[in-house]
Amino acid sequence: MAVLPLRNKVLAAVSCWLLLAILAIPLKAEEARQDPPPAATQDVVPAADEGVEGIASYYAKRYTGRRTTSGERYRPEKLTAAHPDLPLGSRVKVINLANDNEVEVTVNDRCRRKKIPFIDLSRAAAQELGFFGKGIAKVRIIPLEDESLED
Repeated sequence: MAVLPLRNKVLAAVSCWLLLAILAIPLKAEEARQDPPPAATQDVVPAADEGVEGIASYYAKRYTGRRTTSGERYRPEKLTAAHPDLPLGSRVKVINLANDNEVEVTVNDRCRRKKIPFIDLSRAAAQELGFFGKGIAKVRIIPLEDESLED
C-alpha cells in the first residue's frame, strides 16, 4: 500500500464526506415530501350547521376608509369580515367561545391564508363579541347558507 502525504489524505477524506452528503440529499428530499399525519389536516369549512373553530382578530384603525377586495370601503362601524376562502357577500355567524356572544357578519374582504381557520372582523363585530382590545379570540365560524347582504 502506498503511503499518501497528509495533504492527499485530507483531500481524500473531504471528498468522501462530500460524496456522502451528495448521496444523502435525495433521502432528505423524500422525507420532506411526505404528507403530514392525518390528525394535522382538517377541512376549512365542514358542515354549515357545526362550523369550524378558529381564531378571530379585528382590523387595525389604519385600514379605515381603505378599499376592501369587494370594492367597498372598510368602515369599522359595519359588521363585516375578511376570510381567505368564503365567497364575498356571504354571511357568517361568529361565536366567541369564551363568552358565547355571537354576531352575523358579511364577508367583503380577503385575508392571508393561515394554517388554522381564521377570520378578520370589523371593530364593531369585535366589540359585539366582547374581545375588542384583547387582540384575538377563539371563535366558531359558521357559514350561513343562501344568505347574502342586499344593498
